[in-house]
Amino acid sequence: MTEKRLEKIKDVAKKRQGDLTVVLNNVHDPHNIGAVLRTCDSVGIKEVYVLYNDDRLSEKNINLGKRAASSARKWVDVYMYTDVDKCMRDIKSKYDTIFGTHLSTESVSLYDLDLSKSVALVFGNEHSGISDEVLVYLDGNFIIPQVGMVQSLNISVSVAVSLYEALRQREKTNMYKENKTMSRSQQSALIEDYIARHENKYKGKKMIRKT
Repeated sequence: MTEKRLEKIKDVAKKRQGDLTVVLNNVHDPHNIGAVLRTCDSVGIKEVYVLYNDDRLSEKNINLGKRAASSARKWVDVYMYTDVDKCMRDIKSKYDTIFGTHLSTESVSLYDLDLSKSVALVFGNEHSGISDEVLVYLDGNFIIPQVGMVQSLNISVSVAVSLYEALRQREKTNMYKENKTMSRSQQSALIEDYIARHENKYKGKKMIRKT
């Protein structure tokens, strides 16, 4: 490993946001999932949750979009679930607030959310949105403001817009330079983990953990 590569790994690991994540609920297009993983890596997210609780979607047929994700799967952990209760309990044990992209009378604008706090953002199926079983676990709903004729965005675009708003807010409060979302020991452990991933040339599928 070159010194330049080692410094890159250290810099990336130290900027990972330990209190920000994305949850994908019944998203069936592997290219969308792959694009989401690339965005997550780009803004410093270290783990993503993929939940399938729709019997019409067979987990074994879901490909995480290797081509679309590029090498992002190597650096972003993916936790796959089929049990809603277990998935949401695990998320709530690590993140303080769960917001979902769901249109309701109580939905607020993305730009009114405080995304500098510990938060999980839930995005639903391309056609039917977030399932009813997941909605009950949300602490709030948000929408992305739009003024066009077609009031919808591709899910990977919605995730990108939302996460870059989170990045903007977190940069404004120096959360990437003074990263308090992970302890020094956690950052050191992540650096060692990333070095191991690099040296062993792990394939993306090894970063997918079924729960």
